[in-house]
Amino acid sequence: MYKLLTLISSVILIIGLLIFYVFQINTEISVRFSIKEYQKRITELSNQNKILAINSTQNGSLEKMAEIIASQDFEKIDKIHYIRVLNTQVVAK
Repeated sequence: MYKLLTLISSVILIIGLLIFYVFQINTEISVRFSIKEYQKRITELSNQNKILAINSTQNGSLEKMAEIIASQDFEKIDKIHYIRVLNTQVVAK
């Protein structure tokens, strides 16, 4: 009777360990697949970031700004006049 109980316990333990092993392997494979997908996504976003940085630099260049200003009918200012406030108070009694 004792041998039969030991045999059944051993079989149940081995089956449980095999199920646990398969579960761990499945989890590890899915994590590795996720890491590869995230690495691909990081590479894609990095490339898009480089393209956007180049486009931003080209759009923000002085020549481009001069074209935009000319198309908006702005005028070039020769001299700037500042208004000086004599008192430090805006409203006086």
